[in-house]
Amino acid sequence: MARFEMLEVGFGTMGATAQADILFELGMMYATGRDCDVDPVAAHKWFNIAAIKGSARAAELRSELSATMSKLEIAQALREAREWMTMH
Repeated sequence: MARFEMLEVGFGTMGATAQADILFELGMMYATGRDCDVDPVAAHKWFNIAAIKGSARAAELRSELSATMSKLEIAQALREAREWMTMH
């Protein structure tokens, strides 16, 4: 049984990496306006969630984006990210 559990350890991180990549792409979509309107609040939200899931690049872009946002926009993005995280 221990051998099986040792093999399972790697699968969890692979899924987390793939999920972080998808969330990062959502952030890029809203940051660049690809197939939608540019929405810095939504971009920040998705970059924040991707960063929590382990994406270092998302953390960098979230930081850069927040420098152009108001405190109210950042607060809204953080609220939305928290809500999404509690539902998923």
